[in-house]
Amino acid sequence: MTLKILKPGMLTTIQDLGRVGYQKYGVVASGVMDSYAARLANLLIGNDENAAVMDMTMIGPSIEFQEDTLISICGGDLAAVIDDERVPLWRPLIIKSGSRLRFGNAKSGCRAYLSVVGGISVSEVMESSSTDLRAAIGGYKGRKIKSGDEISIHQPDPIRGTRIKSLLQNITTKSFIPLPWYVSENSLPAYQSRVVIRVMKGREFELFQDESITSLLSNTFTIHPQSDRMAYRLNGSQIQLKSELNMISETVTMGTIQVPPDGFLRILLADRQTTGGYPRIAQVATVDLPLIAQLKPGDSLIFQEITLEEAETLYLQQEKDIHILKQMISERWKRGE
Repeated sequence: MTLKILKPGMLTTIQDLGRVGYQKYGVVASGVMDSYAARLANLLIGNDENAAVMDMTMIGPSIEFQEDTLISICGGDLAAVIDDERVPLWRPLIIKSGSRLRFGNAKSGCRAYLSVVGGISVSEVMESSSTDLRAAIGGYKGRKIKSGDEISIHQPDPIRGTRIKSLLQNITTKSFIPLPWYVSENSLPAYQSRVVIRVMKGREFELFQDESITSLLSNTFTIHPQSDRMAYRLNGSQIQLKSELNMISETVTMGTIQVPPDGFLRILLADRQTTGGYPRIAQVATVDLPLIAQLKPGDSLIFQEITLEEAETLYLQQEKDIHILKQMISERWKRGE
């Protein structure tokens, strides 16, 4: 099966959860920006949570389905419609062959994830399907999606294939039907243009001036237009060290907050470098990385300090919730619901 790309959108790439285990060799991890949305998009239709998905930014693509299939769309609301009918997010959808999925401008958040049953089929590079645009590797020919591209999809397992055929008998005039399970409202991220982001102290936190620490934890910062998948630059208070610091480059990760010499914060993201030589004032809690990923230029955020123990508790609870959802969906497939 293939997906035919009619329009590519602003920035559409193929991503999974990233090129894990190769940063020690200087290889950028890449991967989806909002891993929570991407994982749930896969789990809702029975895919492995690391299956390749379409990562769509701001303005989504237009796609024609060449065969009957099962999909889900999670993340920001990019005004998805199928044959001019609005489609629900965060739930599985049975799609008829020949149907056209189109996205408009972002209504909330700025990134959405399209998962197709079986998973998108591209050649893996270093055990990952993720696109690294700067290195031109992975994903679909190492680049963003263009008009005319045909994206291959793995065949679904026999259980889902049979179930899709059975459900298609219920489609008459509509191009799609939603399945009865979905992500409950209390499990949905609060994608907003102004958010509170929980952070922990970074390795060099104590090296910054007291006034700068106060500014970090009390002032509002906004996303600068010169922001991308590598890092967000923040407009706001300039953060200053107590004294000049010469650092040897050290490890950085998703959500590391650096302070370069100009004093303006940088939040490192999916396409971040593998090491960094700027002091690390803070680290975004893993559970709030999806909120960061959905911010666009002009959106604002306030930082709230939490402890490592609090961040760990939040993370473990989120993983528990995802595991419960995964088990519930698996049971529905087994029962043929």
